[in-house]
Amino acid sequence: MRITHLGHACLLVEVADVRVLIDPGAFVDDFSEAHDLDAVVVTHRHPDHLDPQRLPGILADNPNATLLCDPESVTAFADLGVEAREHGGASTRIGGVTITPFGDQHALIHDDLPRITNVGVRLDADGEPSFFHPGDALDAVPGHVDVLAFPLQAPWQRSRDMTAFLRRFGAPHAVPIHDGLLQRRGRDLYLGQAAQLGCADTRIHDLAGAGPVEFRDGA
Repeated sequence: MRITHLGHACLLVEVADVRVLIDPGAFVDDFSEAHDLDAVVVTHRHPDHLDPQRLPGILADNPNATLLCDPESVTAFADLGVEAREHGGASTRIGGVTITPFGDQHALIHDDLPRITNVGVRLDADGEPSFFHPGDALDAVPGHVDVLAFPLQAPWQRSRDMTAFLRRFGAPHAVPIHDGLLQRRGRDLYLGQAAQLGCADTRIHDLAGAGPVEFRDGA
C-alpha cells in the first residue's frame, strides 16, 4: 500500500494495483497525481472534502473511475451533472480491493447547524494493510485496521477527542489529515499531542509533502 497526502483530508491510496482518491476538496492545491484512478470516494459534501469546481474535471480525466459517496453527496453531484453511487450500506469491490462504508453522520459542529451525512471508508486487499478514512466523524466502528487516517484539527473536534480516537483504535500506523486550517506552529503542536497523548503503540506518519509513502502488511 502506498499513500500520498495531497492536502487537508485528501489522500491517494494505491493498493493491490488499484488507485483510490479520497475526499478531493477545495483545500488541495495540486491534483496532478489524480490520474489513472479506479475509484473516487467522497465522505461528505462539505467543500473541503468535495470541490465542486474541480471534481468534474478529475472525473472527466478518469472516465473509468467509480464514484462512491454518502447519501447527500449524490444530490450534490446530480446538481453538477455527475452520476455518483451511494455506498451507505454495502461494500464495493474494485479489482482486488474491497471498499466498505462505515458511519452515517457528520460530527456535531454546533447545535444551531444541522448535521449532514458522513460515511467513512475502510479499504481491504489480500496481503495488504487495512486502511480507514473517517471523513468528519469519530464514532464509526470499522474494527481493527493497520493504517488509520485521523483528523488533526477541526472546528468540530477538541484535541482530546483526537487523542482518544487514536487510543480507541490502537492502530499500528496513523496518518494525520484534516490539517488545512493550521499554520506551522499549530500543526507541530497538534502532531506532538497525537504522538505523546495518543496511543503508545501507534506510529504517527506525517505525510504532508512527503510524496507516496509505502506501508506493508504486518510492518
